[in-house]
Amino acid sequence: MDDINESVSFVLAAYGNVGAFKYPYFIIILFWYVSICVANTVLIVVIHVDRRLHEPMYILLSNLCVNEINCSTSLYPLLLSQMFSDSHEVTVPWCFLQMCCMYISGPAEFWSLAAMAYDRYIAICHPFSYNVIMNTEKVGMLILLVWIFSFVSFLLSFSFIFGLRFCGNIIDNVYCDHQLIIRLSCSVPIQSSISMIFFTLLSIFMPFNLISISYLKILRVCRKTSTENKQKAVTTCTPQIVSVSNLFVGCIFHSIDFSLLAAQIPDEVRITLPMYLLICQPMLTPFMYGFNLPKIRQACKMLLFKRK
Repeated sequence: MDDINESVSFVLAAYGNVGAFKYPYFIIILFWYVSICVANTVLIVVIHVDRRLHEPMYILLSNLCVNEINCSTSLYPLLLSQMFSDSHEVTVPWCFLQMCCMYISGPAEFWSLAAMAYDRYIAICHPFSYNVIMNTEKVGMLILLVWIFSFVSFLLSFSFIFGLRFCGNIIDNVYCDHQLIIRLSCSVPIQSSISMIFFTLLSIFMPFNLISISYLKILRVCRKTSTENKQKAVTTCTPQIVSVSNLFVGCIFHSIDFSLLAAQIPDEVRITLPMYLLICQPMLTPFMYGFNLPKIRQACKMLLFKRK
């Protein structure tokens, strides 16, 4: 086995059944990807241009939108390029790059929401100390920590994959799924059995605990405050609660091994459901915040319909 070919490319076999549907699929995917990029970019620009939105909550939201573009770009360009490919091959470095972007954007999503939940906790539970605790410099440091921690959690969990040797190159999916890549290795390393558990603890369990603690404390304070303050808390916290709930639905779909149910469910469902997060979350974020937060909504109107 010493002369095993170190694969220079993987074949994404799930594209084999696209057939005549490749043209409508291409148009739908392109439209969705462009819509995600436009919606998130508009929100980023609005927050950058309108000085009234240069507050911690909106700066953190802007960072979240950057991550939505990042995770979408890790998937959709590859999907689009493969629609008209005959071989459906993707080089090993590009496959690893896609995997890297996907599994960095996942932790970044959860930790960004944890940072936003902490911001809401300080704003509602400690309003008089808010400007001291959540100043611009500290928010910038918080965002930097989100990305550093996301990158480190990926490296600690999945960097061993870069050193694997592969005895096969057929991936039965439309993107580079790390679990399927590990199955192609000549010998499955011991790290593979604990890597996903470790990644889940660092990237999902820890931020979820912080989010839960923040909202439980917010709920306790809101029970003792006025109706007006309760309404303000609901208005600002609802989008984050919806985002977290949607993330967990997506995580459940992603964790299910649909290959075991291949005979019971259509291929389209088996392929699409694990990508639920990458399909819905990037579009949910700008629309939830854009239409639910009054300041964002007002700023968008002013930017789009500015008087000459």
